Amino acid sequence: MTYSLTGKLALVTGGSRGLGKSISGALAAAGATVIVNYANDVESAEQTVKWIRDNGGEARAVQADVTDEEAVDQLIKQIGEETGGTIDILVNNATGAQPQLSIEESEWTDYEAQFRFFVKAPLLLTKAVLPGMKMKRSGRIINIGSEVVQLGNARFANYVTAKSAQLGMTRSWASELGPFGITVNVINPGFIPVEKHAETPADVLAQYQNNVPLQRMGVPDDIGNAIVFIAADEANFITGQSLSVNGGNTFGV
Repeated sequence: MTYSLTGKLALVTGGSRGLGKSISGALAAAGATVIVNYANDVESAEQTVKWIRDNGGEARAVQADVTDEEAVDQLIKQIGEETGGTIDILVNNATGAQPQLSIEESEWTDYEAQFRFFVKAPLLLTKAVLPGMKMKRSGRIINIGSEVVQLGNARFANYVTAKSAQLGMTRSWASELGPFGITVNVINPGFIPVEKHAETPADVLAQYQNNVPLQRMGVPDDIGNAIVFIAADEANFITGQSLSVNGGNTFGV
């Protein structure tokens, strides 16, 4: 089955590199017009837009710090002015540095930094796109979570805690927005090597892969394909769910 997103307008935060690039490409390949949001790296954003267009898709790059309320309001205003439409699909993917710290090394600011990306930014963006979605009585809000919520990685509580909060937020939003035809779900990638993992030792990759039931590392397209499914009309009865895309590395909710 091929899922069609023709006529849909999608916003992917942090959409120019890594998983975000693959998500942007997958949504565009399914027919959506994709807004590739980026914070600083304009070159990567422009390259992603060119890659999408060269493959027959529609995309444009828009800069914004999605952890800043005024910047988010301006982002949504700019998208409306440039496209004449409102967001149908919001993918909250943007992230920042993810330091691994022991409890003794951690400060509240280390936790707060993760909450800015995984709780504050989705809140600001969702509030900004809700008027349009409620007017249409349709919409998709897709948060990018992580398998760490189930794994509980040591020396990573700042990140694990913020991602856990994001999961609870997803479920509460799903309950609140369901009556408006808006679904809210979280997709949890496993360890999928992208640009930032270029220097990961081979033995670390092998150790992770050996624990995955499907016996392979994930690739970015695995996440992009899952996003397209959740964004499609065929998934309109799926909300409040936590879907792990990690080859079976974790089970359950």
